[in-house]
Amino acid sequence: MDHPQLSARDRRALVATAGQFFVNGVMSASFIAQSPQIRDRIGVSVEGFGLLLTIAASFGLLGSLLAGRIIDATSTRRVLTAGAVVMVLSLPVIGAARSPAVWLLGMFAYTFVDVLVDISMNLQGSWLSGRRHTPVMNRLHGLWSLGTFVGGLGAVVANAAGLSTFAHLLIVAVAMAMVLAVVTRNLLPVDEDGHVPAATHEPVSGVSRRTRLAPVVLLVLAGMFAVVGEVTGGDWAPFRLTDDFGATAAVGSLAFVAYTVGMTSMRFGGDLLQLRLGRMGLHRLSVGIATIGFAIASLVPNETAAIVGFLLAGVGVATFMPKLYDDAARIPGRRGAGLGAMTAGMRVAFLVTPAAVGWLAGTSLSVGAAIAIVTIPAMAGLAVVTEWNERLLRQRARRDAATT
Repeated sequence: MDHPQLSARDRRALVATAGQFFVNGVMSASFIAQSPQIRDRIGVSVEGFGLLLTIAASFGLLGSLLAGRIIDATSTRRVLTAGAVVMVLSLPVIGAARSPAVWLLGMFAYTFVDVLVDISMNLQGSWLSGRRHTPVMNRLHGLWSLGTFVGGLGAVVANAAGLSTFAHLLIVAVAMAMVLAVVTRNLLPVDEDGHVPAATHEPVSGVSRRTRLAPVVLLVLAGMFAVVGEVTGGDWAPFRLTDDFGATAAVGSLAFVAYTVGMTSMRFGGDLLQLRLGRMGLHRLSVGIATIGFAIASLVPNETAAIVGFLLAGVGVATFMPKLYDDAARIPGRRGAGLGAMTAGMRVAFLVTPAAVGWLAGTSLSVGAAIAIVTIPAMAGLAVVTEWNERLLRQRARRDAATT
């Protein structure tokens, strides 16, 4: 990763932040790709596991609500350092669990801290990106996706070698601890002031409160719809193969790997495509690809087709979050207000989606049918709200130009 226009300290911090994104992807994917085996070890049905995932997501919502206070009281570097310890220690607990209670204990620690770490590493990445002529946020998120690919591939190898989930996640924890020991030493030691003077976010004369709130509401909805695709493609891809087709654990993990390959490749190549197609042109293409991918993965009764479908779904959803982060940053007002609205919608989706898919899969429907019922309407909803938001942004830009 090139890093011109940065001091030596900032260059080290950028490399460290990139490492943090990669490590987070590895750790999360390592236990997500093992979900069918974990479900069997703790002795619950697919419907029960969906409910447990929802409970785990509520820990993330709690962390999201407290993140601002925690980071303000400490610093992003301290949060990332402490978070590294907690997340590494929680992985073996998740892998060793043989009851829902123990699994939830490990997930509480991991999921709660993961939210704090996610916000902190994105803040450090954003500050460093702002100091450069060329932004790096897309590539940082690409490194997270690359980490999920490596973590998912590690699960495939571990399953093929007959390792237990505990042994696999213990190995991952030890390896990532060694990387994080280096990463955390080089992060930015001082946070930037994220506050914007009050004068910069006063209401524009003649603009109603409803007009100002509309883009925020649309961001909440967009965050929800986008996360439905990301969560379903990541969490339920292995179950589509193992439960619907009777595939082995190793083959089931391949569906998750295919999904992460698609996401990773598109995140690294998305900037070039955006230069050619434009921001909304790329988004429309991505929504179309994701919809087709989920339809193939969930409705075509063939293992190979399902894997290809998840690959396409990963390609499609890859650019959702970078675009939504950009949209959130364009909302006028105090810095982070738009991002807070979007992440609120994301957390609601994290909370509801696993239970919805699990409940549907627990009926007479297949896992594939459950995935289709949840994801395809979400892709349609995302297309509608992002087009609506784009129209509002254009109207605001024309109004601002007329007043200057």
